[in-house]
Amino acid sequence: MIVERPSLERRVLASLDAQRIPVVLGGCGSGRTSLLLRLESLIGRERAQYFDMAAAATTPERCLAAIRSATRFRTPQRAQAAEGSARAAVDALFDDLDHGRAADNGAATFLFDEFLDVRTFESFPGLRHVQREFVTRLAASPSRFVLASRFTARVHRLLRDAPPRFEVVHVAPLDASEVQAMAGLYDGGRRDWAAPFAPTIAALGGGRAGPTNLLLASVASMGPAIDPVAALASLFAPDGALTARCRECYEFRLHRARGYGALKAILGVLAEQEPLNLTEIAQRLRRTPGSTKDYLSWLEDVDLITMQGKRYTYDDPLLRLYVRLYGHPQPPTDDEIVREVGGYARTRLPQSKDAAATVATTTPHSPAPAAVGAANDAGGDTERESGIIEID
Repeated sequence: MIVERPSLERRVLASLDAQRIPVVLGGCGSGRTSLLLRLESLIGRERAQYFDMAAAATTPERCLAAIRSATRFRTPQRAQAAEGSARAAVDALFDDLDHGRAADNGAATFLFDEFLDVRTFESFPGLRHVQREFVTRLAASPSRFVLASRFTARVHRLLRDAPPRFEVVHVAPLDASEVQAMAGLYDGGRRDWAAPFAPTIAALGGGRAGPTNLLLASVASMGPAIDPVAALASLFAPDGALTARCRECYEFRLHRARGYGALKAILGVLAEQEPLNLTEIAQRLRRTPGSTKDYLSWLEDVDLITMQGKRYTYDDPLLRLYVRLYGHPQPPTDDEIVREVGGYARTRLPQSKDAAATVATTTPHSPAPAAVGAANDAGGDTERESGIIEID
């Protein structure tokens, strides 16, 4: 579903009008793809086109052929010749980007989703630094570009010494007014039905468009007895839509990092308790601080965790909830889902002490209300003083 975010759209369009290259960064489910597809519509399909580089970046030759077969832009005849090597194919692609013209002969606007996937070409001869070549070439191109990626740390590193034409735009968390606007997609197009629950839904969805959309759909199906916390519990059932979305994000990011097994172990440690410092994590992992530091840097590289004041936490709180529920050999029971979702709700909605108390009455699996009491008494993290000397 395409999510409209007018303020973000205006900011990106203003960046384009100023002859800059906006680089849109946001985590899984933040709405990056929706934004690019909306821009294609706002700018006009004859002048702007969306390209998914995650799908197109296979071999350089096939990528060139795929983009040429899909493009609506005109390219010079000299750039249409068949190319005979990976290096030549990339050069031809760069040439197409430079000289592509819209139907009205104006500058073309290329909207590249997950643009970092041009890194796929680095294993081919002569293309070891193709990511940096890509950035350098786009900075000097007469065409217009909007780039998007879910890998914030990697993009910042790539653009550290890039030309000043690039402008990083972080996808901000959804606020209550945007959630209420999204509610118009449900219940016959009315927006007012969600007004009392919009702040709660925004908080429970972690401010991300994807989970928030799923929450709105679930809440809208409840009828008069609306309970966002219960809706979240149903979405985290073993066959729930949010369970599937979190599993996809979890596995995707881990497979883009090094040290798969050790990284899963650290995520399990932080799911049990956060924030933790390097020494505390190393002790729980039974590894040296040096090797643990490497593992942590690899997790930071794919934005699974973040560090503040030498203490590490999950970047996405919903992903942490997923690991607490599904990071075990067996799927969670109904009571466990109630307890963990209740604990999560209290951390996101601290002003409502009984925010999780109604989840048991409406969750599809109908767990016992007593489980909610246990969640209120014992759910969530237990903070405690650590006697470990911090060495990092």
